[in-house]
Amino acid sequence: MTRTILVTAALPYANGPIHIGHLVEYIQTDIWVRFQKMRANDCIYCCADDTHGTPIMIRARQEGIDPERLIARMHAEHTRDFADFDVAFDNYYSTHSPENRRLSETIFSRLREAGHIAEREVEQAYCARDAMFLPDRFIRGACPKCGAPDQYGDSCEVCHATYTPVELADARCSVCGTPPERRRSLHYFFRLADFTEPLQEWIAGGHVHEQVQNKLQEWFAQGLRDWDISRDAPYFGFLIPGETDKYFYVWLDAPIGYMASTMDYCRRTGRDFEAYWCDPATEIVHFLGKDITYFHALFWPAMLMGSGFNAPRRLVIHGFLTVNGEKMSKSRGTFVSAATYLRHLDPQYLRYYYACKLGPGTEDIDLNLDDFVSRIDSDLVGKLANLASRSVPMLNKNLEGRCGALSEEARRMLAPLQEAAETIAADYESCNYAAAVRRICHLADEVNRYVDQRKPWLAIRQDREHARETLTATLNAVRILTVYLKPVLPGFAAKIETMLGLEPLQWSHAGSVWEHGRIGGFERLLERVDPEKVNAMIEESKMEQPQDRKETSQPSPLEAEPLAPEISFDEFMKVDLRLARVVRAETVDGADKLLRLELDLGGPKRTVLAGIRQAYDPPERLVGRLLVVAANLAPRKMKFGVSEGMILAAGPGGSEVFCLTADAGSQAGQRVH
Repeated sequence: MTRTILVTAALPYANGPIHIGHLVEYIQTDIWVRFQKMRANDCIYCCADDTHGTPIMIRARQEGIDPERLIARMHAEHTRDFADFDVAFDNYYSTHSPENRRLSETIFSRLREAGHIAEREVEQAYCARDAMFLPDRFIRGACPKCGAPDQYGDSCEVCHATYTPVELADARCSVCGTPPERRRSLHYFFRLADFTEPLQEWIAGGHVHEQVQNKLQEWFAQGLRDWDISRDAPYFGFLIPGETDKYFYVWLDAPIGYMASTMDYCRRTGRDFEAYWCDPATEIVHFLGKDITYFHALFWPAMLMGSGFNAPRRLVIHGFLTVNGEKMSKSRGTFVSAATYLRHLDPQYLRYYYACKLGPGTEDIDLNLDDFVSRIDSDLVGKLANLASRSVPMLNKNLEGRCGALSEEARRMLAPLQEAAETIAADYESCNYAAAVRRICHLADEVNRYVDQRKPWLAIRQDREHARETLTATLNAVRILTVYLKPVLPGFAAKIETMLGLEPLQWSHAGSVWEHGRIGGFERLLERVDPEKVNAMIEESKMEQPQDRKETSQPSPLEAEPLAPEISFDEFMKVDLRLARVVRAETVDGADKLLRLELDLGGPKRTVLAGIRQAYDPPERLVGRLLVVAANLAPRKMKFGVSEGMILAAGPGGSEVFCLTADAGSQAGQRVH
């Protein structure tokens, strides 16, 4: 019986490029979808860019462009990278779409009408310097449960506790480093606890892996908490109906993006949207990383249950990617973007290697680069591609490119390959790709032994038909093995289909044989991995990625540059440091980095040109602040005017420059000691 399946992968965030860590999930999902389609199931793969939230807004501001322009650019880059890795979406859309807005409003209104939305004031972290409330990922501090430092404002990466930003200890704004204030605001909440029993029944129904069920029970034991689904302006997203300065939190409309992408697909193809999201017969399968389990296993199915849509049939949750046994690192060059990988290596290598590593559970997988080279060369090239590479040129050169009939001996050799079809299918169905690849390689070993025993390269000189019989059997084995490999290596399979003159292979073809066929010309299937290209990829990644200051092994700027000549303490004391209030701040025409500041030193006024434009955009944010200024510097004539002093600031440069400031109780003109 044909199954109707809607498959999604977690939406990539639209503020950065795709990297090899992301690709674990999208390749894992693509393999499963391709397998389902080969089994003749009605299966579609819908995804989209996740485009809303404060990070998008901040990055667009830093680049001096509208958020819409940023997300359009990232959508084009993501689409290109996925296509280059043979990730074949049926629809790749955007959460910043009319469909997503309409569906978000529909779900919110249905939940509200059913009494599942509450309103109450909340105390939030607010950065006075940046004039905005700080969302979860824009505030960092010590975990309130275990004390781990430098954690985000919503969850701890060490003990996995969840909390609110105001619960963090030693909190600071991630944008400017300022300790936040606490301010109150009216927010909307989704009453998750209303769905405790339905969610427990859903989880017990086998929709998530056993490993995940155990973790979910811990959250139930703690009691399900209401979920804040609104955010205050400024924010890039959808306004909540009836509000003027409150927006849907990105985590509300992001998963609804699965539905919006489906709706767009149905519009393009004439399919019925409700058949996917309202018909219980449809299987909705979500692939995602274990870091977003809480949202997809609790909030998301509850939202769907409460608004009259299908809950997911299955969550496939994978672990993280490590490289050479360690977390991906920019300084070590193992934080590799998809585009950088493609400049050096064949995407089929990565698809195959990930398949070798992926099982049905949530364990992390490791990309060991030495093992990567070895496994591609020995298994993929040496065992699997080698069978076709040995047989097709021989048949073309000596036997007119024509296969013959299969002998009884050949049929006995092929029988175990054909009998493995359902076992390998079960491996794919359960997402145990590592087991599937092991079985395929074992079968390839048996076929290679058969070829070595029959020695067609010798037989062809004395008994051409004996050689034709061997090569016909070998290419039948290649055909069956290609059926099994096609979900993992669609490009490899396409070359085999062309070379052997086959129609597109389906899973059912593994049970049939192929005789008296004419083959086409030989095309090299895969090259061995050049270790130098792997090294070049790592070196390029080191150069192109900004150094993570936590990971860098490079000397600090103080160590890297010689110190200036010594000055005496008396000379240093000649610098008169004063507090100055910013009266006006404006950009300087023709200067990319400068701001013109009018400063009040408690009576005297000064105009200072400061290279801080990238860090303080719009400059009006500085008005009213007390800055530290070197007040007794001689005026300096510059290209864009005269500067009558220098403000004190620190930071690596660009958008990360932080002016030294004083609290509101200080006075302009006050001396700084």
